[in-house]
Amino acid sequence: MGPSMRCQLGESLTERIGNTPLFCLQRLPAAHGVAEGVQLLVKAEWYNPGGSVKDRAALRIVQEAFRSGALGNGKRLLDATSGNTGIAYAMLGAAWGFGVTLVVPASIGEERRAILHAYGAELVFSDPYEGTDGAIRLARELAAAYPERYYYADQYSNPANWLAHYEGTGVEILEQTGGRVTHFVAGLGTTGTMMGTGRRLKESNPTVMLVGVQPDDPFHGLEGLKHLPTALVPAIYDPSLIDRMEFVDTEEAYRLARELARREGLLVGPSAAAAVVAALRVARELEHGVIVAILPDSGLKYLSTPLWQAERA
Repeated sequence: MGPSMRCQLGESLTERIGNTPLFCLQRLPAAHGVAEGVQLLVKAEWYNPGGSVKDRAALRIVQEAFRSGALGNGKRLLDATSGNTGIAYAMLGAAWGFGVTLVVPASIGEERRAILHAYGAELVFSDPYEGTDGAIRLARELAAAYPERYYYADQYSNPANWLAHYEGTGVEILEQTGGRVTHFVAGLGTTGTMMGTGRRLKESNPTVMLVGVQPDDPFHGLEGLKHLPTALVPAIYDPSLIDRMEFVDTEEAYRLARELARREGLLVGPSAAAAVVAALRVARELEHGVIVAILPDSGLKYLSTPLWQAERA
């Protein structure tokens, strides 16, 4: 499924999903006591056309749904999201001509809400105090009640989620580092990025250390991440794959996001900053190494949130 090939000179939107750049942090590592023999690299996922790493999984999920016939014939794609996957679905729905219904917490930020409306997505709001778990439960109820109307994508259980990273993100990191990556750091939300990328890196080099990142508290401000001990655990998650788990405080991530903007010129979201917090912890323990951290999105969707409010005060 995709747009008709009318234009022979340009490229389709989806051809710009993936192959995101890998940046080397220049000033931040030294300021945090990291040895010169350690390279701290970050994969800038906001270069995807929908602005986040979630473009990868959404594209694979939609492609597989059309191949299997689960999506099509007037059905709408339905899923629960905290924002970024929903934006990717909505972008694809607008480009390819299928309807998108998203269950989101009522507390979703104004930037994400505006983007979803701009793409024409239908929004169903769940209890803001139940976070993404509440959105998942409501999406399941809608899917069960109206099976003829919806294709329930279920990004938390859909193997296409992690396969997108196994065949994409992991391969890119190996190519971009010349196979020299020693540590991989990623936040855990749907867990697809870690599950897919981690499996691919381990196949290439079993000594690569996989570092998962979670909020340190159930009530946190790290959008897109799950505190797994108290949350609905994604069906695609395999904890045995992860070598090390780092728990990050929201305020520590917020401070690091502001520092990344000032020291590196990188305006990132809170989950990206949390990944760098964890990467710095690992880096300070090493004399040599090549650490790659995933930065899921930029800070542009969070300008109205507490992440940047202090900067404007």
